[in-house]
Amino acid sequence: MSNGIGTKCVQAGYTPGNGEPRQIPIVQSTTFKYDTSEDMGKLFDLEASGYFYTRLQNPTNDYVAAKIAELEGGVAAMLTSSGQAANFFALFNICECGSHIVASSSIYGGTFNLIAVTMKKMGVDVTFVSPKATEEELNAAFQDNTRAVFGETIANPALTVLDIEKFAKAAHAHGVPLIVDNTFPTPVNCRPIEWGADIVTHSTTKYMDGHGAAVGGCIVDSGKFDWMAHADKFPGLCTPDDSYHGITYAEKFGKEGAFITKCTAQLMRDFGCIQSPQHAFILNLGLESLHVRMPRHVENGLAVAKFLSEQPEVKKVTYPGLEGDEYYEIAQKYLPKGGCGVVSFELEGGRKAAESFMKKLKLIAIETHVADARSCCLNPATSTHRQMTDEQLEAAGIPAGLIRVSCGLEDSADLIADIAQALK
Repeated sequence: MSNGIGTKCVQAGYTPGNGEPRQIPIVQSTTFKYDTSEDMGKLFDLEASGYFYTRLQNPTNDYVAAKIAELEGGVAAMLTSSGQAANFFALFNICECGSHIVASSSIYGGTFNLIAVTMKKMGVDVTFVSPKATEEELNAAFQDNTRAVFGETIANPALTVLDIEKFAKAAHAHGVPLIVDNTFPTPVNCRPIEWGADIVTHSTTKYMDGHGAAVGGCIVDSGKFDWMAHADKFPGLCTPDDSYHGITYAEKFGKEGAFITKCTAQLMRDFGCIQSPQHAFILNLGLESLHVRMPRHVENGLAVAKFLSEQPEVKKVTYPGLEGDEYYEIAQKYLPKGGCGVVSFELEGGRKAAESFMKKLKLIAIETHVADARSCCLNPATSTHRQMTDEQLEAAGIPAGLIRVSCGLEDSADLIADIAQALK
């Protein structure tokens, strides 16, 4: 029997046995005891499943990762210390010095820097393409050394919507996987694997936690990409790993287990970006109400977007669920239940108007955060991008008067009243 998304949010990932705790236990231990060296040796040889050090795996984390895998329709998952770590691991697990990535240009600034600056220093090159690129333009971006395609379902903060099928088709035509960051819609509103994505990532810090309590990330593998069919492109998965006694991951663990096993055994071992069991426990509490919270975020986001679109002080509103938005039609395809509660809008008066507006807000807080139960907002020109001139901001598509508001779970009438008094 296949349970619905709400039942999975509450029940998936952990089933207690007779007399065992109903809530997932927090295994707050760095280490695990074994009776013999042989028992532990089997773990180090990847011959047996189990736990020996929390830097690699922890039972609490595995319960929560299993729930997210089930929510996304994947076969395996792992938690990381942040969404940034999840995206880095997902890419670096199949890329190395000399590799190339094709990525949507409309992605979170932190991820853009990760790929364009930091990974470039590691010898991994990138070609950025518009999310609106034609199939011809998309195919032209690929090179012989391309190893992955990357995009965000709903980009932060641009709120563009990725044509997942188009990007998946191009990726698969060139024998590489599509990696999609699904943070903003969550699997409640979109499951990219159903549209052809191979790997899904999340900043669980956002809606999955939903309460601004615990930073974290997650990687989910669909188990559908055939690594051995493209063995020449992915030697890390398809040739023996000398650091694990010559194991070939794609042979030993199959296409369903190779990616996450290698990511854990190699990258988590060497970089150590583990999510703490405490954070995983908090994340699970958020997941249990995710299916209840997301419709309210969408409802509030749409109400605020509609209100803003009717105000003379507002130059432009960006919200893919709003009729007339340039991504409205594609959002109807991939996000029929709505996307998220984040709305971007530009004020007529530019930087000065934005500063005045932000000062007058009473209910909506100024925070470097989104996707929280509490509404918050940010003016990039005076915060995250304050080192840039108005001209540079305009060129980057982030005009000085732009404000990003994340609509929480409050009454929409109160959010609109707060925005209205700040506008006046």
